[in-house]
Parts: sequence; C-alpha cells; structure tokens
Amino acid sequence: MDTELARTFLMVVTAGNFISAADRLHVSQSTVSTRIHTLEDQLGCVLFVRNKAGTTLTAAGRQFQRHAASLVRTVEQARHDIGIPEGFSGTLVVGGRIGLWEEFLLQWLQLMKEARPEISIRAESGLEPELMQGLIEGRADIGVMYTPQSRPGLKIEQLFEEKLILVSTDPKSKPEPQPGYVYVDLGPEFYVRHSACFPNFVGPSLSANIGWLGLQHVLENGGSGYFPKRIVLPHLKAQRLHLIGGAPEFSMPAYVVYPLEYDRDLFGGALEIMHRLANPETDKTADKKVAKRAAQKRR
Repeated sequence: MDTELARTFLMVVTAGNFISAADRLHVSQSTVSTRIHTLEDQLGCVLFVRNKAGTTLTAAGRQFQRHAASLVRTVEQARHDIGIPEGFSGTLVVGGRIGLWEEFLLQWLQLMKEARPEISIRAESGLEPELMQGLIEGRADIGVMYTPQSRPGLKIEQLFEEKLILVSTDPKSKPEPQPGYVYVDLGPEFYVRHSACFPNFVGPSLSANIGWLGLQHVLENGGSGYFPKRIVLPHLKAQRLHLIGGAPEFSMPAYVVYPLEYDRDLFGGALEIMHRLANPETDKTADKKVAKRAAQKRR
C-alpha cells in the first residue's frame, strides 16, 4: 500500500473534512478524494461518512486508523534508523510548544544529553495540531503540549499545571486588559476561561499564538498580557514587569504524549526526566540513576 494514501487518510481524520485536509497537504480537494477512494477500493470498505458537518469515521475506518498510523510510523522509523548520525545509537524526535521549550524542555534537553549521550535528539517546535500529526504519522517520538487530542495508539500523561498570570510594564495597571494588552492564543480552553473573566473585552490590538513573541513585544514596547509564571519570574524579580494584583489567574495543564508501543531502550530516561523536572519534589537522584543504567547498557 502506498504510504501517501495512509498519510492522506490520517490527515482527513485530524482535519475533520476533505477541504481542510487538502489545505494542509497543499493539494486539491479532488486529489484527497481520489486518494481516499483508491484506499477504500484497496481495502474493500468505506472509511468515511461524508455530511455537511464534515467527515466521520465508519467502524472500518476506526479499525484502519490504528493500522494506518502503524504503517506510517514504521516507514518513518526506518528513515530515522537509516539516518542515524555517525557515533550515535539512535535518534529521538521531540516536539513541543515554543513556550514549553522555554525553561522546561531546555532543562530536559541538557539532562537528557548528559544521561544518554549516545542518543541523537532532534528538537522541534510547533502548535498542537502539528505536534499531534507528527505523533500520529510517526515523524515524532514525543510531544509536549497544552491541549492534546486522544488518538488510538498514543498515551497522554500530565506533566504539570502551568500558571498564567497577568503582568504589565505599568505597576499601576488595572486587573483587566488595558490599552497595549497582548492576547496570547493558548487554545480554545484558555479562550473560554478568558472570555468568562473578561466579558466586556472587545479584542486586543495585538494577538499572538506564540507566548515568546507577545512577551518580547511587551518588554520592548510596554503593555500587558497573560504569560506563564515560570517564564516571567526573572522579569518580575528585575522589575521589568509587575504582577497585577486582583487579576484572575488561569491554569493550564501541560502534557507529554508518546506512542503506547515504543522502543524502551531509545526512550530510556526521557520520560522519567520530564516527570522529575515537572515535579521537583521527586527523588533528586533520579537523573543519576538514569545515567547509571545507561552506562551499564553501553558496557
């Protein structure tokens, strides 16, 4: 079976309809339809029910989804294995939100390199749809994000609660969006909570889907916005930013997503280190244990 057909199938599942899938694949809608029809002919069954609301999987489609993901993952894993850099025993592809690379995943990266120096790591950033698609297709091994979607063959584990606080360059700013407020799009859940707390908010002059971009704008030009506490803490201490008292705080859980069936030797220590960083009260010698086990495997 042509893996391009399986990729197209998985993209339709993710996008919810043929039009959006075609846009993401940069092909025409007719191309997507032809690929799906070809796939259905090869399998001898109908995979999707089409209606005005989009597409939904049939029972056969739900069964095939797991096989499609496995097929694509196998091909991608073969490419990874063939392309392992000289001097390394494997390659681990880790994707995450840019905001989660700040502080958290950067710390993880250093600890992982110390614990498993024989593993080459490919670090990628993206938004949830891209990260999930990479995991579904097998192009990524681990994803760290705020709003993952449950998918067959993938496991989701919570890492920590991200606390979002309102900060401003003006210490006397009111506890609500003011002129110069930057809205950081952190997904639909944040939007709902934000709208409930600020029902009269008509919209920002600037919005960004990357927290780092919004934060840099505020620091450079003044203003306010909601940002993760762990990221703005140094700026609060240096008084470049100020915590606005009386403003509501939001929390968003951060998750790690990875395949249910994975290479335990390749992943060795990666997930453990993430959970330890997310929960500092856990055993502080965990990274030493990981390094020791890795050293024993190399002998």
